[in-house]
Amino acid sequence: MSRLVLVTGGSSGLGKAIAVRFLAGGDSVVITGRTADTVEQSAQEIGARGVRCDASSPTDVEALCGGLGGRVDVLVNTAGGNTDLSASGRGESLSGIAAAWRANLEANLISAVLTTMAVLPLIPSGGSVVNVGSIGAEYAGSSYGAAKAAVAAWTAGLSAQVGPRGITANTISPGYIEDTAFFHGQLSDERRDALIAATHDQRAGKPDDIAAATLFLASDGARHITGQNLHINGGAFTTR
Repeated sequence: MSRLVLVTGGSSGLGKAIAVRFLAGGDSVVITGRTADTVEQSAQEIGARGVRCDASSPTDVEALCGGLGGRVDVLVNTAGGNTDLSASGRGESLSGIAAAWRANLEANLISAVLTTMAVLPLIPSGGSVVNVGSIGAEYAGSSYGAAKAAVAAWTAGLSAQVGPRGITANTISPGYIEDTAFFHGQLSDERRDALIAATHDQRAGKPDDIAAATLFLASDGARHITGQNLHINGGAFTTR
């Protein structure tokens, strides 16, 4: 039977690659994003349904859930990103620091929490929640790293909460992934080379590396895997 898969942040990057994987397996997919034109264009391109939704907005999330038809089999929270890389002019004042931290927490943690709490009543036994974390949760001394660390910790607790209902909850923590807009054009050649050198297999990750693992965690073969943080970063987690 075809499942209904909701991928937040699914209009680009990792989310889009994940949506494509589920669609290829015969599932129905809803993707979300903050920009209506981008979401609609991506949805038409891959054959998904697109919904404009800011996952950190309670109003948007409530409206999204009201249109999902009463059932979601798989929830994948990819919405987020390092807001420090797309912001400017905040400065080092306390108010600037507070704004930077709030932005990353809202984009990465609050978005996942709000969407998950809203969708959970729609997820049946056998369903799955997969949250995208980051290798930065372990090594980045920043608001982004802290937000992603919180995602992993919260997901572990979520697993205990939903496990008795037959639902799994896991985190995937990517390292450096090429072919995404994560760095907003700010990645130097030297930094790229260093990120690849930190891996055991001496290559950058690809969006489909994350998509394939997400598909597995939502499969029948992964029903006893829950509360985990799966690092998909070529071993860079052990060498940074």
